Amino acid sequence: MTTIASRATAAAVPTGPSPAGRRRRNLDRWAAWGFLLPVTAYLAVFYAYPLFRNVDLSLRNYTVRSFVRGDAPFTGLANYRAVLSDPTFLPALAHTAVFTGASIAFQYTIGLALAVFFRQHFRLSATLRAMFLVPWLLPLIVSASTWSWMLNSDSGIVNTAAGLVGLGPVNWLTSPQWSLVSVLIANIWIGIPFNLVILYSGLQTIPDSLYEAAALDGASVWQRFWRITFPLLRPVSAITLLLGLIYTLKVFDVIWIMTRGGPTDSSTTFATWSYRLGFGTLLPSFGPAAAVGNLLVVTALVFGLAYIRFQRRLVTS
Repeated sequence: MTTIASRATAAAVPTGPSPAGRRRRNLDRWAAWGFLLPVTAYLAVFYAYPLFRNVDLSLRNYTVRSFVRGDAPFTGLANYRAVLSDPTFLPALAHTAVFTGASIAFQYTIGLALAVFFRQHFRLSATLRAMFLVPWLLPLIVSASTWSWMLNSDSGIVNTAAGLVGLGPVNWLTSPQWSLVSVLIANIWIGIPFNLVILYSGLQTIPDSLYEAAALDGASVWQRFWRITFPLLRPVSAITLLLGLIYTLKVFDVIWIMTRGGPTDSSTTFATWSYRLGFGTLLPSFGPAAAVGNLLVVTALVFGLAYIRFQRRLVTS
């Protein structure tokens, strides 16, 4: 009898959610979609559609007329084959690799050194950190124009200072041997503050007790850096390097203002080459320009996927 009564009581009690609970859950679901909709629309309009249009441009033979009329014939991978067989491709590839690799290496190394230096709190530390942010806050056109003036062969302050110590003038912007070095120096100077800010923020998450314990154990400053700072800063370093890579791959303003990719393509990268193909001549080649741009997108995507895999391995290890 007790068992039958308990079963009857259990059957009488509703086990599913109440109508009020269902309404509440539906409202939460619609609210979530409401918050997600603006982000989705933004990504679709400003990222997905431009990317689709760029891919479409690279697969068709667009001219100024066909671009306006929208009747460009489909050519498949012809634009990519034209880009890969172009004499400018290999030099632009080499310049892009050197410019990106050297920029990231120097920006990260100098930014990390400055971050470790400023972690030692001292008087005027905050003021000096703020001053180091100036290159990052300036518009790129101002920074590039300033470096163009400083590196001018005739009236630049760099050659003037070199002459005071007995060194001859250098054609920084007009010599094929020095043009890439010139834009590289300017880009490193611009990117150091970004690395400083991110790495300094990462250093603030490392407890001081670890350094105190290591000092009591007799560890030197160098040992504390390699055994504590560098390993614990690895996740922050990874995202810093990835963002620096993506930013440097698409650097156009600095190179174009200072050298326009010259002389004789000695400082041409994929970014400046793509712009020159699409907008730098009276007869633009929209298809090849889009193909070069897509090569940059694929490169950034490959490194982005590598970063995601690195993060997963870091979490599971």
